[in-house]
Amino acid sequence: MNEEAWIEQVSAFFARQEGLPPITGRILGWLMICEPAEQSAADIAAGIKASRASMTANIRSLTATGLVRRYTRAGDRTAYYRLDDQGWETAVRRRIEGMSAFEDVLHQGLDLVGRDAERASRLRAAQSVYHWVGSLLRPPENGDPDDRTGPLEPGEGNPADGAVPARPRQPPHDADPR
Repeated sequence: MNEEAWIEQVSAFFARQEGLPPITGRILGWLMICEPAEQSAADIAAGIKASRASMTANIRSLTATGLVRRYTRAGDRTAYYRLDDQGWETAVRRRIEGMSAFEDVLHQGLDLVGRDAERASRLRAAQSVYHWVGSLLRPPENGDPDDRTGPLEPGEGNPADGAVPARPRQPPHDADPR
């Protein structure tokens, strides 16, 4: 696979998983593999074969998420951009916080319509899934690493380390978390 094909793969992933425009995914892909790591908008445009005009809004959205940082150099009016290594963690933490916040909104919805109302079934289904995902991301309450429901640490069967978690994790089908 060549660089251009890999960048397109990154773009397709972020379009599918995050709803990002393809150009934004291409910028991310390029900034992951470009050399040097700091690139001007013109450098990025040349690297992904896009118009310079299409860069502004897409780079702005990536800097707003914290994934990309803007830099300037003394004596140079050009802005340079690079991936922020901590940006990935920031983006994931924001997503987790958003999921937790939506679980609270769903709880309020159940209070509003009544937990036993027929129309509450849709709220309960959504809340159950959000609660389940939250339980996967929280640390174990009893301190037992075999009962881990939070993120896996390196060496603990983390798929990022090439390992497989010891037990499958599945969403509840009919559990009411509250």
